[in-house]
Amino acid sequence: MTPPQPHRRPRLPQGGDRGSAAVELVLITPLLMLILLITVALARMVSTHLDTADAAQQAARAASLTRSPGAARQAATTAADAALTAAHQSCTRLHVTTNTSDFQRGGSVTVAVSCTTKLSDLGVPLPGAHTSTATARSPLDLHRALDEGATP
Repeated sequence: MTPPQPHRRPRLPQGGDRGSAAVELVLITPLLMLILLITVALARMVSTHLDTADAAQQAARAASLTRSPGAARQAATTAADAALTAAHQSCTRLHVTTNTSDFQRGGSVTVAVSCTTKLSDLGVPLPGAHTSTATARSPLDLHRALDEGATP
């Protein structure tokens, strides 16, 4: 009878898997950074859209409180600019359109706000820009006095 032989592990060739974790980390890091940049850019776009929608609502409300269509257009532009400035949104191009065709007691005023922001404002060199557009409508009070002779 032969004595039992000790169980031996097979020998790995010299070097084996040594250093492979560092190589894997070097290869995966750029991909993780790209995913992070895309996530930040999408969050920036969503934030800009929410701020633009808020600015449109504030502009429509400000326009509905005026007494003439001309004053409504001016109030809407001022309110939209102030709302976006307060939200720390730096629009490279801000366009405010005020529809006063139904500017009468019981009517309404509609405001569309368009804000274009650069994606490079994030502090990382992302190309391009994003334009966010929102529209809001606000009713005019039935009992509010309007300027006579004011035309929409």
